[in-house]
Amino acid sequence: MGHFGAKPIRFAWLVVVLPALLANYYGQGALLLADPTALENPFFRLAPSWMLYPLVALATAAAVIASQATISGAFSMAQQAALLGLSPRVKIQHTSESEFGQIYVPAINWMQLAGVVSLVLAFGSASNLAAAYGIAVTGTMLVTTLLVFVLAVRAWKWSWALAAVVLGGFFVVDATLLSANLLKFAQGGWVPLAFATLIFIALWTWYKGRMAVAARENESALPMEALLRSINPGRVHRPQGTAVYLTAFSGNAPNCLLHNLKHNEVLHEQVVLLTVEVPDEPYVPPNARARVSHLGKGVHHVLLRYGFMEQPDVPRDLLALADRGVPVDPMRTSYFVGRNSFVAAARPLLPRWQEKLFLMLARVASSAGDFFQLPHNRVVELGSRIEI
Repeated sequence: MGHFGAKPIRFAWLVVVLPALLANYYGQGALLLADPTALENPFFRLAPSWMLYPLVALATAAAVIASQATISGAFSMAQQAALLGLSPRVKIQHTSESEFGQIYVPAINWMQLAGVVSLVLAFGSASNLAAAYGIAVTGTMLVTTLLVFVLAVRAWKWSWALAAVVLGGFFVVDATLLSANLLKFAQGGWVPLAFATLIFIALWTWYKGRMAVAARENESALPMEALLRSINPGRVHRPQGTAVYLTAFSGNAPNCLLHNLKHNEVLHEQVVLLTVEVPDEPYVPPNARARVSHLGKGVHHVLLRYGFMEQPDVPRDLLALADRGVPVDPMRTSYFVGRNSFVAAARPLLPRWQEKLFLMLARVASSAGDFFQLPHNRVVELGSRIEI
């Protein structure tokens, strides 16, 4: 729903969802007051017996719609987590040419299938799943309240006192509901908490691993200015065309550029050092998308900024920089991407268990070329070995 903006969400809630929920739950309450025996299944007892099968069909359709919503939400969250550097890059397939939010993530889809089948086989019935469902829902409500509190203080600039007064009531209710559901921890309520813990450990490990990799690369980093001063024009061949090197460090020479110079003694006539940055913003205005700096000798540094709800399209945005002194001809541009392999170091920067988990996550991460929509026939991967 977040792809449609705030107004459609408010309209759908106030006009459709809230009235329907109130009518449903008040109707079930009135039915139970009039006929306590309806407690066994108050929803289906709301209607006459001949309406049973139509209501089953309606409930099935609602379940399918709800499942599609959770699947789409999981796809969007996986994409956003990868952009923010909190999870490995995942292969994303776009299912619409006009709507960037319509995506399909095969890895997340198969993980959800495995999880759903496992839950169904383990619990056996919906009633047995109630404890896990209750903790998942009330836990989500409590976390949402806490996140809105942080949003109010940091983004909306509310005072702590005002945020506590407005959201304190929600927090008390949510915490009460969660604590009541925690009594069912042993009856299956531990399942969503276990899943949440595993996901958090994976995200935290990937973040810490990326920081360790950056620290290792910084140990042997060479400033770009020093590299340009040391280049001997007589030894380095400068073919025509443009080479784009992806790098996370704006001031240092990328490892793949150093490898190309070392082994091939090649530096293209035009070189673009490309850094992709994702700030804590859902969208970046088009006029703030790119920052360009010219380092001399045909070398340019380009910083492209994308919001975490946007899909990066590097070739498209580089092509728009021709009038800013960055010549990128699609047929004469090559993209050089580092393909790092990580191994355990004698002096590790991570605990051993976290190091092994990071290495496993790194093996399943998709390539940067796929993630940034680089043309497959123009991508050159140069590998390097990094000890963490």
